[in-house]
Amino acid sequence: MTELHLWLRHEVRTTERRTPIVPDDARRLIEAGVALTVEESPQRIFPVEEYEAVGCRVAPAGSWVSAPRDAVVLGLKELPDAPAELTHRHVFFGHAYKQQPGAVELLRRFAAGGGALLDLEYLVDDEGRRLAAFGFWAGYLGAALAVLQHRGRLVAPLRPTDKDELDDTLRAGAGDAGGEDFTALVIGALGRSGRGARVAFHAAGIEPTCWDLAETRDLDRRALLDHDVLVNCVLATTPVPPFVRDQDLDDLARRLRTLSDVTCDVGSPLNVLPVYDRTTEWTDPVRRLRKEPPLDLIAIDNLPSLLPRESSVDFSAALLLQLLDFTTGGPWGRCLDRFHQACRELGIEQREFRND
Repeated sequence: MTELHLWLRHEVRTTERRTPIVPDDARRLIEAGVALTVEESPQRIFPVEEYEAVGCRVAPAGSWVSAPRDAVVLGLKELPDAPAELTHRHVFFGHAYKQQPGAVELLRRFAAGGGALLDLEYLVDDEGRRLAAFGFWAGYLGAALAVLQHRGRLVAPLRPTDKDELDDTLRAGAGDAGGEDFTALVIGALGRSGRGARVAFHAAGIEPTCWDLAETRDLDRRALLDHDVLVNCVLATTPVPPFVRDQDLDDLARRLRTLSDVTCDVGSPLNVLPVYDRTTEWTDPVRRLRKEPPLDLIAIDNLPSLLPRESSVDFSAALLLQLLDFTTGGPWGRCLDRFHQACRELGIEQREFRND
């Protein structure tokens, strides 16, 4: 196999402070013979000097567009709108296979340039289990923000922090208004995100109700609406009846006051919470969906970036193992097959990828 050249790009989203590869793991890749170029990035939690110190090449932000054709461009969130033709293999969360807004346009850019999307969401083992994920930290933060909002302690704009500080904040608010008789429900409680949500609730002194597949097969909607706070950690892969509907928001007997959607599958026909049409942001993290009775929504699609160091270290450790075995088969081959399948389903003609 020819030498693998990874190109760690700068994230264009200003609130994205995570990285898929931390400096310690970059060192291990280089020791294994991988070439690693790291773009300068003012917001990345790890400064570029730490990568340079372990042997990485440094390049200007956004220079991946002119990287060698065989370089694999590594990132997390969305690409910039240009160039119109994507010529490289890109590893990131593309959100392009479930009819999300902008999905067709993204896939057409890859097809036009002969590149390929290796979507991290579809980097799975033989049983379909994700091999690298931010789920635990997404769930933890989704629940933590819901607790703070329900107790009137959420401060905007949000800022990055660390887990010890956030745990202290959750514990300190346990006696605040709203803490008494505070009931919470986690749906998808047995998955990575659900486990993270439960940890945050426990830090806040709250024992949540935990639902998973058994409880959602025959959904007790009345029981759902009788909780003060709902944290959704379910990412549906096949159509299921929605957990909360518009008519539920208008239910005058509804106890539910705070809805935190960790999944943020907005725009997809598989969305289990089709009651909002856009995510919320760090600058304005809460949106009121109903005035009477009040219902607040938190739906931030890069929650783990609020704990950028912890979440990056965990994710990088998992991804490192896959990058050390970057081949045309196995998990990476499945990623490529899923990309080709998505293009075929949309009738998008693809150019053959070439390194020259």
